Order: sequence, then structure tokens, then C-alpha cells
Amino acid sequence: MLIVFLLLALTVLVGANWYLWRRLFRDTTRGPGRVRRGGAVLIAGGWVLAVGALVAERGGAPFWLQRTLAWPGFLWLALSIYLLLGVVVGEVVRPLLRRFLEKRAKRAPVEEPVPQPVPVGAPAEERPESTGESQPPSAPSRRLFVSRVVGGAAAAVAVGTVGTGTYGVLRGPKVKRVTVPLAKLPRAAHGCRIAVVSDIHLGPVLGRGFAQKVVDTINATQPDLIAVVGDLVDGSVKDLGPAAAPLAQLKARHGSFFVTGNHEYFSGAEQWIEEVRRLGIDPLENARTELPWFDLAGVNDIAGESEGQGPDFTRALGDRDTTRACVLLAHQPVQIDDAVRHGVDLQLSGHTHGGQLWPGNLIAGAANPTLAGLERYGDTQLYVSRGAGAWGPPTRVGAPSDITVIELASKQT
Repeated sequence: MLIVFLLLALTVLVGANWYLWRRLFRDTTRGPGRVRRGGAVLIAGGWVLAVGALVAERGGAPFWLQRTLAWPGFLWLALSIYLLLGVVVGEVVRPLLRRFLEKRAKRAPVEEPVPQPVPVGAPAEERPESTGESQPPSAPSRRLFVSRVVGGAAAAVAVGTVGTGTYGVLRGPKVKRVTVPLAKLPRAAHGCRIAVVSDIHLGPVLGRGFAQKVVDTINATQPDLIAVVGDLVDGSVKDLGPAAAPLAQLKARHGSFFVTGNHEYFSGAEQWIEEVRRLGIDPLENARTELPWFDLAGVNDIAGESEGQGPDFTRALGDRDTTRACVLLAHQPVQIDDAVRHGVDLQLSGHTHGGQLWPGNLIAGAANPTLAGLERYGDTQLYVSRGAGAWGPPTRVGAPSDITVIELASKQT
């Protein structure tokens, strides 16, 4: 079954890229030549770089090689998505534009060519040649014009979309503020602020400078508590330790806390837990701490199950005082069912990126109970952050990055 799936995926990929090449390069040129060959090289080379970037990151290739491949490879992934969407939309525009041009041509008056007199005795090269061949009909020229207009528009929109989305990520996340009322929260804790940051994804693209922007943004909100809800890194402590160093500057009255995401288990979770602790952030490994007004718990990500380090809700929540409010840090929103069973008041999650690249939100929304924002499940509320960074392409479309300040509100008088 795996082989069948891979063959099917490869067939779809090759077919989509042939279609892309046809619409952008073959249909916009008059015949074989450098443009068509260059287009084939561009598309094939882009995918070689993209696959190379993915393999290098997951395979632990030398970090300099990861960085070399990451920018062009991951950006091509994003660009190819929107180029393909652009030419598909162009299939609707193409006949409409052709019809418009045909009607315009019919309305235009036909001008007969006026023969120019040739002086008697003029040299042969000045006489009009008669090849006996009729002039080519206008239809092929019209099709070529339409193909160039539609292809050019698709390319321009794709480049603009990816460029804008990449700028949005590199600029850094914006602060989002959400008020969450908790029935069990004592009046003394009313207004307590939790800065929630997830999915920073430090790696070969987003490095130390990006981490510093995230830290500065969080500290500027002056939170009472900081929650780092997984997917901090994409790489080893050896390669990314310097990039993560600014996290030591995080400041909050009740401290900073961390839970693992699935990408930590691709990057050496145990080493990163120790590094995070060294940076002054408390890892909550299926554990709970009692803060002055509520319990703060954290569970490992589901991906840890393959290493015998999966989530353990009983260990984290089993013996707690259920009269106290409880806030749970859990990377994936799908862990909400366990949170509800254990009487959690508020779960803070990330993982979805809000879809990151539209229309990826449709897939992410189908795979998660909540794509982004605040929703209620029984007596438990779930807040899902879109995340601060990006995985793969350093690009977001329709899902802006954020750091959320959760302000807890007491219902008690």
C-alpha cells in the first residue's frame, strides 16, 4: 500500500508540474527554444532544492547545507502552490478573455491594405514580394496573447502572495489579546496575563534574530506568566543552541514554562528539555505546578509515544484539588478530549499554524477540533494559537502569526 501511495503521489506531482510548465512556458511561446527549456529547468530544479531541503533537515545534514537549501527550496514549495492555483483559476479566465477579444475584433472595421505604387524601373528588392502564401489567421495570435496575459497574471499574483506572506513572517508576530473567564478563578487572580507562544520553529531559516523579536514582543506585554506551547525548534541543540539563546531573556512574574511539540521529537527532545531548563524556562513533562491562584499543568506531545515519552494526563492531573482552576499546556488541540475528562478549565495549544498557507486551513481544520482561537468543549475551554513562526516555507497566507496574551477573568464576586 505504501508503494502504491508513493507512486500515486509521484504521478500527481509530475502531472501537476507538467501542467504548470505547459501553461506558463509552452503555451506562452511560439515554439521550442530557450524559454521552454529554461522553464523546465526552473521547475525541476526548484523541486530538487525543495526535496533536498526537507531531506537535509530531517536527515541531520550539516547545518550549513541545511541553510543553503532551505531558503530556495522552501520558498519554491510555497511559490509552486500559488502558481498552480493561479493557472487553475486562469482556466476560467481564459475563455472569457478570448471571447472578449473575438467580439472586439468583429466590431473593429476591417482595413484593406492600400497597394503602394512602385516607380518604373525600381530595383527588385523594392518591389513587393508575392510568396503565394496566405497570411496566418488571427486565432493563433489571439490564443498566444491570452496565454501570455493569463500566465503572466498568475505568476505575478503568486510572486506577490509569497513575497507578502514571507515578509509577514520575517517581520515577527503581532500581539493578540483574548479575555477568558474561568468560573473557579478567585477574584484575586482577575486580570492575570498569560503570554502564549507556540510554533516558533527556529531552524535553518528562522534563527537568532527571529528569536530575539519573539522575546522582545513577549516582554513588551509584561505578562504574569509565559507559556511556550511546543515546536520551538527544527534541529539539534548543537546547531540551534545559539539561535535559542535569547529565550533566557524572557521575563514574567510567575516564570516561563514549556511543553514539547511534535517537532521536538524530531530534534532530540531530551536534549532540548535540558537546554530549555538551562535557559531558565521550566519544562512541564506530564507535570503540574501550583501557582498562587490556579494550577498550571503540562503534558508531553503525542509524538513522544514512539519514544515512550507520550502524554500522561493521570500523572499530570490525577491527584489535584479539583476545586482550583486548572490551565493545561498541550501542544496539539486533539488532546482536548483528555483535558475534558480530567476537568481542565482551559487548555492552551498550538500546532495548527492556522493552516499557514491558504487553502491549507481546510486540511488543518478537518484534522483538528479547533483551527485557531477560543472554543468551548463542555466545561473546558480550548485556545489555539496560530503560532509565532512557520515550518517549511517561511511564509504565511491567510493565517498571520501571533503571540497571544490570555487575560484570565474571574466570575467570582
